[in-house]
Amino acid sequence: MSTDSIIYVGRKSPMHYVLAAITQFNKENAKEVRIKARGKTISKAVDVEEMLRNRFMPEVKVKEVILGTDTVENDGKKINISTIEIVLTKE
Repeated sequence: MSTDSIIYVGRKSPMHYVLAAITQFNKENAKEVRIKARGKTISKAVDVEEMLRNRFMPEVKVKEVILGTDTVENDGKKINISTIEIVLTKE
């Protein structure tokens, strides 16, 4: 069993990612779940974290929030995209 799990936030609804996190904490017995997003999905990642903690699993705490920047190539140009990683732990 994995000691930490990563959930990448993308185009699906926030509830999809909330259920994925609940599954990781309950079925996989993960001690730590990381929610990762970049660009326009950063706000959705924060929504996922808030929904998880406030509605479904109040015992989950935010351990760490890591902000960063990825450099990607788009049409021959290098552009910077903001990233976020929210580390959640279950007490």
